[in-house]
Amino acid sequence: MNEQRKQILEMLAEGKLTVDEAERLLAALDTEPAAVAETNPEQLPRPKRPKYLRVVVDAKENGEQAHVNVRVPIQLLRAGVKLAGLIPAKALDQANDELQRSGMPIDLTKLKPEDIDELIDHLGDLTVDVTDHESKVHVFCE
Repeated sequence: MNEQRKQILEMLAEGKLTVDEAERLLAALDTEPAAVAETNPEQLPRPKRPKYLRVVVDAKENGEQAHVNVRVPIQLLRAGVKLAGLIPAKALDQANDELQRSGMPIDLTKLKPEDIDELIDHLGDLTVDVTDHESKVHVFCE
């Protein structure tokens, strides 16, 4: 462990930094190796949150080329979770049953707005590439 990382962790342990500030400083060390430990944590840029989930598909089906490019606003995910709270419990149970039958073990009754924020925070790291001889699928955030 280098000296700068050690200093950041000590400052965190002493309560001089919040967890978020320490996380930003450690992330900055990965991108900017020069003297970040002396930087004021308030001056560090916050990690950029994704605004869109992008799905791009290029495929050949029955000899025809198909191109799909979908850009979904992340805010739509938040709105969807809030709207799910308005769905009657019986309808949610039926939706959960259908999801289970389709092989998606998701319980819509347990999806909460605070969970979606954590998911969105992690979406920035998401990149999925699937390529076979006839299709390409690229899922990422921007």
